[in-house]
Amino acid sequence: MTKDKFLNRNFYGYGPKKPEFVWPEGKRVALSIVVNIEEGAELTLSSGDEKNEYIYENNLNPLSNQSVDLCMESHFEYGLRAGIWRVFHLLDQFKVKVTFSCCSRALKKSPWLVKEIISRGHEISAHSVRWETHSNFSVKHEKNIINECYNTILELAGEAPIGWHTRSATSVNTRKLLIEHGGFLYDSNSYNDDLPYSIKQDNNKFIILPYSFDTNDMRFEQNGGFVHSNDFFQYCKDTIDRLIHEGEKNISNMMSIGLHPRIIGRPGRINGLFLILNYIKDNKMIWIPRRKDIAQFWADTDF
Repeated sequence: MTKDKFLNRNFYGYGPKKPEFVWPEGKRVALSIVVNIEEGAELTLSSGDEKNEYIYENNLNPLSNQSVDLCMESHFEYGLRAGIWRVFHLLDQFKVKVTFSCCSRALKKSPWLVKEIISRGHEISAHSVRWETHSNFSVKHEKNIINECYNTILELAGEAPIGWHTRSATSVNTRKLLIEHGGFLYDSNSYNDDLPYSIKQDNNKFIILPYSFDTNDMRFEQNGGFVHSNDFFQYCKDTIDRLIHEGEKNISNMMSIGLHPRIIGRPGRINGLFLILNYIKDNKMIWIPRRKDIAQFWADTDF
């Protein structure tokens, strides 16, 4: 494959007529919940990184890299000390299996988390080693990062990840390297559609599962528009309602909901997740799969 194939932009997609299909069991909406595990993988001087992470709702000085930032570290620590248990409780309560997109360094620092995820039947996908963009990585460095993340998760979980998602911007080589690696079936490094699509390589499919920043708890931060738990619920509900409406017209779609334990796991926000799960629990049009289930379905279907 040439690099040009990966850089060729497509503004048409499926066009006005989407593929005619139904999800398993006749469902019309595949609702994918992704819990991002980045706590311990954020940039910190105490971990030997070149700088401290500076993106957070209470950040005051993004240029302070002369010393360890204990304030910033504690914000991230909250996600696993407290927030994750509220998330686990709701997923258990509604018997939902989801995808945990995990930075491998975060799992190495909290290996107990691997058991908690796997024992509940959730998927662990790869979210790089550190929580960082790959946009300026050299090919050699990025290849090493992908290998390290894959191997670490395999060692800790006893099962290799088949999905990948890079924080924000990938490099121009990321997808090519994932395909060349051979262990990945899909990536979520795209935000451009409401349906999966695929790239064919040597008669094999590599699946792109678009992700979303609008139906995402990250909008509680950086003046993103969500303040109250009901803000998150209402926006996701509006999205769900529209996709159900289209499903009634025999149009199938996919929706992603992005979560972070340090964000949605706060006491004043977790009710937003409860309201979403409670709203969809009995809807016969909605399929709530892990991302690997969606990717495998798409790989096995002739689109």
